Amino acid sequence: MRSAVCALAVVLALGCAGARAGTRHLHVLFVGNSLTATNDLPGTVQAFAHAVGGVEIDVKMVAPGGYALEDHWADGVARAALDAGGWDAVVMQQGPSSLPDSRVNLIEWTSRWADEARAHGARPALLTVWPERYRYGVFPAVIANYAAAAKAAHAASFPAGIAWVDAFHRAPGLRLYGPDDFHPSRLGTYLTAAVVYTGLTGELPRALPRDVGGTHLSAPTVRVFRASVGVAYRAVKAP
Repeated sequence: MRSAVCALAVVLALGCAGARAGTRHLHVLFVGNSLTATNDLPGTVQAFAHAVGGVEIDVKMVAPGGYALEDHWADGVARAALDAGGWDAVVMQQGPSSLPDSRVNLIEWTSRWADEARAHGARPALLTVWPERYRYGVFPAVIANYAAAAKAAHAASFPAGIAWVDAFHRAPGLRLYGPDDFHPSRLGTYLTAAVVYTGLTGELPRALPRDVGGTHLSAPTVRVFRASVGVAYRAVKAP
């Protein structure tokens, strides 16, 4: 029987498929830019999974600064990594993409990468990011454009941006942004990793680990983050 989380959201089907196949070992390729590379999001996801237990996640990251998915396609490094095979999922990410032209670009290249991932036997997933702090007001456009791209590409949606907004509403003093007010702090990377872990495994742990990759969270922050990840995935599921 599928878990309750898997029954709730199509985006979590990867984790359910792994469970049915009797394996709890995932190989995940991350294709993004410095929003993924800062604080090593893939390594944080791997450490998160290790701390929770029950699943091991092997990761590879291709994330040069400033890259969009179109740039990745052109330079061929990420495509070569995909060609190496053995991936269960490809997690894609680019900048906020809040403007109309950026939306068109995000939809086009998410779809191309998603088709390529499926051709290699991997499930495509699009990681929703966040705008710069001074552009906080465009958060709805970022979320809407990423949702449209995931839908058009028939890709899973990993809604980190929604989790960020919810966490800010619950605890306005949270420092999810780093010093430049765009790249994530370690707290921001942790919250994003919790979203990615849940999307990959189909499981939102009853209690998130308080120590991951050298980051220690207070008990209240852990509770906020767990609630925000749950809200994010319910929002993705909603029509």
